[in-house]
Amino acid sequence: MGGQDDDLEKRLDEELTAFNTAAADGAVTEPLTVRATDDTGDLVGGLTAWTWGTLCSVDMLWVREDQRHRGWGSRLMRAAEAEAARRGCTDMIVSTYSFQAPRFYPTLGFRERARIRGVPGGHEDVYFHKRLSPPKDETAGGHPA
Repeated sequence: MGGQDDDLEKRLDEELTAFNTAAADGAVTEPLTVRATDDTGDLVGGLTAWTWGTLCSVDMLWVREDQRHRGWGSRLMRAAEAEAARRGCTDMIVSTYSFQAPRFYPTLGFRERARIRGVPGGHEDVYFHKRLSPPKDETAGGHPA
C-alpha cells in the first residue's frame, strides 16, 4: 500500500487489456497524439488520446498560455476527430474540470453528459460526448483513395 508501484501498474494494465480486448471482439487500444509547434519548433500545444474499437477518448489537451484563444485548441481537437474517424471511431469522449475548459467543448459539438460535484475540492469534473461523422472521401469521385 502506498506510492507508485510500477510492477502492479504493469500487471493490472496487462490483465485489464486482455479482458477488455476479449470483451470488445479483439479491439485493441491505440494511442493518438496531435502536436502543434511554432516556426522555431517550440511546442504550442498538444493532445493525447486513445482509440479502442469505435471509441476515442481524449486524455489531455493543452495549449501554451501565450497561444491560448487563437484557435489552437479547436485545431488540435479537429485533427484528433479526423484521425479517430479515419480509424473507424463513431464516438469521442473527454472530461475537464470546471476551472479548465467546460465552455470550450460545446463549441465543437460536444454535449455535456455528466458532472461530478465537489472534485477536486469545490470544483466539478465535467464529462462530454460527441458522435463523429464518417471520414470524408479523399477523391473527387467519392471513392476511397
